Amino acid sequence: MQLNTKYFGVIEIDEKEILYFPLGIPGFENVKKFTLLGKQDNETPFFWLQGVDDPELAFVVTDPFSVNDSYFVEADDDEIKEIDAKNPDRILTLAIVTVPEDITKMSVNLKAPLLINMDNNRGMQVIMKNETFPVRYYITGQDMSPASAGSGDSFKIQTEGKNPV
Repeated sequence: MQLNTKYFGVIEIDEKEILYFPLGIPGFENVKKFTLLGKQDNETPFFWLQGVDDPELAFVVTDPFSVNDSYFVEADDDEIKEIDAKNPDRILTLAIVTVPEDITKMSVNLKAPLLINMDNNRGMQVIMKNETFPVRYYITGQDMSPASAGSGDSFKIQTEGKNPV
């Protein structure tokens, strides 16, 4: 399937890799289908969540566990029923990155992670009720190399005691 995107021009995507967000993302509820771009490049901790329904929409995302090693996700079963999450080890957790003109003010939204069920490609954004993590967690100066994430793969399914749900 070809997609004419705002940032990457015309790209080819595999329809099997399309992620479905039944509720959309808050503020972008009309966009339900996305794909991840850049996940093959382990040299950078950043990826793109590219809108398929709206090719003009793309979010920079990253592994929140590589940003804050004490990070955890709290979500009730009722909250995540939309993605049919039965196995926490198969949930990919991502965080949306804000890249302003002044990149020294780059931040990650740790309050509202994206949870993607890798078994059925369904995703959602969960807004955590606790106040542990902020909407704007500034990351300038952080070591976000793939090796700092613990597994050498910054695009990993969260395991090893990190229960994301």
